Amino acid sequence: MTMTEAAGAATPLPPEERTLPAILRRQAAAFGARPLLRIAGGSWAHRDAADVAAGRAAALLAAGVGSGDRVALMCSNRIEFLETFLGCGWLGAVSVPINTAAMGPQIEYFLANSGARLLVIEAGFLARLAKADLSRTALQAIWIVGETAGDYPPRAAGVSSRSYPAAGAAVAPAPVKPGDPIAILYTSGTTGPAKGVICPHAQYHWWGLNSARVLGVGAQDVLCTTLPLFHINALNTFAQAALAGCRVVFEPRFSASGFWASMRAADATVVYLLGAMVPILLAQPAAQAERTHRVRVGLGPGVPAAAGAAFRERTSVNLLEGYGSTETNFVIATTPATAGRGVMGRLLPGFDARVVDEYDVALPPGAAGELVLRADEPFAFASGYFGMPEQTVQAWRNLWFHTGDRVVRDADGTFRFIDRIKDAIRRRGENISSYEVEQVLLSHPAVASAAVYPVRSELAEDEVMAALVLKAGERLDLGALAHYCEERLPYFAVPRYVELMDDLPRTENGKVQKYKLRERGVTAATWVRPGSARPDRSTPGGAR
Repeated sequence: MTMTEAAGAATPLPPEERTLPAILRRQAAAFGARPLLRIAGGSWAHRDAADVAAGRAAALLAAGVGSGDRVALMCSNRIEFLETFLGCGWLGAVSVPINTAAMGPQIEYFLANSGARLLVIEAGFLARLAKADLSRTALQAIWIVGETAGDYPPRAAGVSSRSYPAAGAAVAPAPVKPGDPIAILYTSGTTGPAKGVICPHAQYHWWGLNSARVLGVGAQDVLCTTLPLFHINALNTFAQAALAGCRVVFEPRFSASGFWASMRAADATVVYLLGAMVPILLAQPAAQAERTHRVRVGLGPGVPAAAGAAFRERTSVNLLEGYGSTETNFVIATTPATAGRGVMGRLLPGFDARVVDEYDVALPPGAAGELVLRADEPFAFASGYFGMPEQTVQAWRNLWFHTGDRVVRDADGTFRFIDRIKDAIRRRGENISSYEVEQVLLSHPAVASAAVYPVRSELAEDEVMAALVLKAGERLDLGALAHYCEERLPYFAVPRYVELMDDLPRTENGKVQKYKLRERGVTAATWVRPGSARPDRSTPGGAR
């Protein structure tokens, strides 16, 4: 790959062209017949994407969808998802991707909260609508992707259903502006009801551009992801490919045993992993396929430093760490030279960051506080939470977006993640980082996964509880584990409660749902550290 190709996505489009229709028209002219996409159901060249968007927009218009209307998408990684997403963007309508793990009550919530008029849903998920009261939503029509066992009878009067229609005759793009919403993406809801993040067209442009810059994506690259399209991590790989003139392959799902075979089949050079996926891959037996591939780099946010080093040793693939959220953008990242140090990286150009205390006062380097962010460019961040003005004002107060993450900025400008603020535990007057306790537990050779969270004690304070998943074939003496922790943690951070589980509750994209563990609390199967119920009167601490 030449330096020119590697820098292919390094230049942002002019402000007025930071919209999906402009991106599609630009790529058709610039990259023509060059391969763009392979996904279940078909493949496109770069010149095809604008035509697909224009034809799908015509079908949406015929169904009564107009500019500003919301269209919900509950579909796995297949071509109909991207057709609909592009068609909505071309038309000025707003896509509302729904997590494919959502069940009836959650689907009803997403539809009602977004006010979606049309639902595009894969046939395999139809049965879940039986537990959703569609009469509480604004839904008017359902398009069914794939074969069904029979006609689907909608529960609510006035909701029609039909098979996913063919594209119509191409229509001209709507006069979309960079600040107009392209999608409403729902947060994972790990700490409460999901919020719909309003994502402008320009934010999507910057997601693709910044990700491509960090990864050095050029025209000869092949991007390959197994992550679901209903999240920004996978969705923005299409923007990366469109801006850089390269190819993207969407796999149906993540398979640990088949991961490297699928990367070889895709001829992938860039891969996308999340923290939980790397230990799962490392738990597989070492195989030649881990080295007989073309992958040169991967994006691996949240991967523990030790796991990243082991991954690099086994596969020769360097995983870059980074920080971004649905509300913001890709704002902090490591480079190939700085990866593997257990840090999030440095701030990318175009953004500003502070570490602040509870009063939003900036803290000096080395002090832990909340990470707050803002962008230099208009509409590079989300516009707020759909239908939730109070939550929007709270999150964007004082002209900064408040991430809810506790970090440290070192003197050299490097950011280190400490914890989610709401996951912090306060015991005996001391603040405890669940992340730090988890890292110690994960360093034990028998532990595959760990989640640490607070539970209430008889002293009306937090106690530390850990849920663990052991590696296959391993056994663990929990008393010995407590001793292991005592040698590696402050005494107040050693878990009082430990429970062994077959798996941790997770979202579709691998995030541990700690609120489910907190709600579950101490059970009959929970191990209690001997002597831990006795108040430690020698423990220093201050007022809560």
